[in-house]
Amino acid sequence: MLRRISSELGLVALYDSPTDIKLLCLQRFVRLFAYGASTLNLVVFLHIIGIPQLRIGLFMTLTLVGDVCMSLVLTLIADKAGRRVILALGAVLMIGSGLVFATFSNYWILLAAAVLGVISPSGNEIGPFRAVEESIVAHLTAASNRSDIYAWYSLLGTAGSAFGVLTCGWVVQNLTGALGWTVEKAYRVVFLAYAALGLVKLLLTIFLSSSVEAEKKIPVPTARDAESAPLLGEQSSPPEDQKRRSSLWSFLPEISRDSLPTIIPLCSLFMMDAFASGLVPLSYTTYFFRWKYNVSDGSLGSLFFITSIIAAVSMLLASSIAKRFGNVKTMVFTHLPSAVFLALIPIPNNLRSSMAFLILRSCSQSMDVAPRSAFLAAIILPQERTAVMGTMNVLKTLAQSVGPTVTGALVHNNLFWVSFICAGGLKITYDLGLLTLFKTHEHDREREEERLSNQ
Repeated sequence: MLRRISSELGLVALYDSPTDIKLLCLQRFVRLFAYGASTLNLVVFLHIIGIPQLRIGLFMTLTLVGDVCMSLVLTLIADKAGRRVILALGAVLMIGSGLVFATFSNYWILLAAAVLGVISPSGNEIGPFRAVEESIVAHLTAASNRSDIYAWYSLLGTAGSAFGVLTCGWVVQNLTGALGWTVEKAYRVVFLAYAALGLVKLLLTIFLSSSVEAEKKIPVPTARDAESAPLLGEQSSPPEDQKRRSSLWSFLPEISRDSLPTIIPLCSLFMMDAFASGLVPLSYTTYFFRWKYNVSDGSLGSLFFITSIIAAVSMLLASSIAKRFGNVKTMVFTHLPSAVFLALIPIPNNLRSSMAFLILRSCSQSMDVAPRSAFLAAIILPQERTAVMGTMNVLKTLAQSVGPTVTGALVHNNLFWVSFICAGGLKITYDLGLLTLFKTHEHDREREEERLSNQ
């Protein structure tokens, strides 16, 4: 009975997983802990050092644009350059960004550190980490266990963010209250801790084994001959092909034409959802409760700790539901209620009602994460996973980057509430579009794979 419950919760799959999978989950916890801690006070910190709201919104947007550029380059070359190298480089960028924010107040220096480094405006994933890690998980995990592993991978990330928010809120409140520090000084200590956590992540990356790397393709001469034979009927390859795939081009992945009809509509829907998330990132959501209800740092940390823990626990249920109803239906029917509650958050004029809608939203807002990862792993060709997932994350971040600028302008014009309503409406549209276009896609792909395996 106990083993059956553990199996339903994915604990058996996690326990039986390779050490590299456990290290990746631990890395995600540490990374999201750092993101949550820094994001809680990011907007307030920028406001305290004298940056106006319009510039803060632009700051968030340019930070995400910088992440787009960095992620695009690093994820496209990850399989060729080495997945461990890319993860280690991202950790070094975290360390650098934390040290700059702990030291400087100049807007342009901070912007450069955010754009060229790793700082999360939303408390969620940023940088190349997730695409590379999810590709490794798919590579090292059997298809039957992927949903469970992705659920725990996502849960630990959400839990890390929750504990980061809680720790940051109460540490700042104690430093400013009990010790009499200025708010700015307390926030800079948080960024020093952010850099230290980047160092921890770097150490965890070093312990990963060579098993996480992409499988090596067959030697170039053999592959070249095999490709040229059916096309040209000759044993030799044209020199133009060798030149085209040489040098820098050899690092770029090949995405098949057959994948494009699936990838393009998925990217469009994910970009819509990401833009909606960009309108209400965690940094602006926490600022909303300060702006409208004057909630203290400690209380704010506790509130978002509760919502994050609820979201983390709900992920375990998502894996069990997906096994019975499929990934797409689980994604849609868990995400849809959270979109409705998101739109309702700014409507009341009292704190308890807004908190109630925020908590209700957290009950299902993250239940689509693990099924989404499992769905993508199932429909994307193995050799294209890192590149396609990385490209999707880049496009999502690009769409998300527009949101903070819009919200900054709305806050400047005292229309903060509009961002929540628009975000909720767009997320509802995303859910309905996903259900309409992909409700049978997963089953069709499974039947096709079964047909091919029987031939």
